[in-house]
Amino acid sequence: MITLHIEHAISDYPAWRAAFDRFAGARREAGVLGARVAVPLDDPQHIVIDLDFDSQEQARFFLDFLRTTVWSTSANSPALAGAPEAVILRRFAVDV
Repeated sequence: MITLHIEHAISDYPAWRAAFDRFAGARREAGVLGARVAVPLDDPQHIVIDLDFDSQEQARFFLDFLRTTVWSTSANSPALAGAPEAVILRRFAVDV
């Protein structure tokens, strides 16, 4: 499994979430299999997103879409408060 892991500062969670939800169709079309959104307990102005894909190519394509279409305009990312950091990860199952 490939995960696109994204972190960035936000100014307003409800505004951020509304913008995130508007791109649900784009995520589906890009091949996102699952998504997790988290906010650190000690920093409600920070967001962590994990998007799962079948392939590195899908994750790279979607990251490019985020950089060129979403994060590049305030209309598409109204609550973005800083430069997002993103990394593409390969996940491995482990025993607990």
